[in-house]
Amino acid sequence: MGEKIGLIAGNGQFPLIFAQAAIKEGHQVMAIAHKGETKPELERYVKEIQWIRVGQLGKLIKFFQKAGVKKVVLAGGIKKRRLFTEIFPDFKAISLLSRLKNKHDDVVLRAIAEELEKEGLKIYPSTLYAPSLLAPEGCLTKRVPTKEEKREIEFGWKIARDIGRLDIGQCVVVKRQIVVAVEAVEGTDETIRRGGKLAKEGAVVIKISKPQQDLRFDVPAVGVETINTMQEVKASALAIEAGKTLMFDREKMLDAADKAGISVVSLRWP
Repeated sequence: MGEKIGLIAGNGQFPLIFAQAAIKEGHQVMAIAHKGETKPELERYVKEIQWIRVGQLGKLIKFFQKAGVKKVVLAGGIKKRRLFTEIFPDFKAISLLSRLKNKHDDVVLRAIAEELEKEGLKIYPSTLYAPSLLAPEGCLTKRVPTKEEKREIEFGWKIARDIGRLDIGQCVVVKRQIVVAVEAVEGTDETIRRGGKLAKEGAVVIKISKPQQDLRFDVPAVGVETINTMQEVKASALAIEAGKTLMFDREKMLDAADKAGISVVSLRWP
């Protein structure tokens, strides 16, 4: 029998994908699920599950320790807007947050990882059992970017790097070398909608990892919904980072992009 794997599950389909992949490798998955975020069907795929509210760090640690877990993975995100309205920090979380100089994503996540590792829980990359989810390099759709779209991507990539360095977000929307939207707490889809409405049509979306990205958590992700949102606002091209971006339902996503005439490219740039 394989080892026990601790899963800290956020929203979306990634926790389910991870759990199924870990089980396929012969492991037992012991999951922490977040109320209002994690899909309830995760219960079907795990050995044990503990539902908590966002911020119950002490409860999370006790669950894994009692279950005999040593290896932990974070899969799926938590909607940032929830952090303003529905966070219930326990004493351990309050103590940790009070020691931080700022509450940027990377700072908080690294602090949580350090706290877990102090308790004997080592954090591993979320792609541990599903490396095939990472985007390969190249143009992934039938339509390649036009010369103008390539210029937009090169321009937007530098901007995305800068906002990532400041730990603001991972996505920008550009048109005619003008930034029309920058991702903040609203998430990628809402950023695309906002930027696309301002650009009217033909906007280019760039989503990449932050320069300081810790790929154990908060890995950029795209999927069918990303393409649907782009089609909704008539955006024309999507650029992502090869080897550092998760692609969910890749075949369906790229098929949807081809049908919509959207070009999707995966690049490795400094």
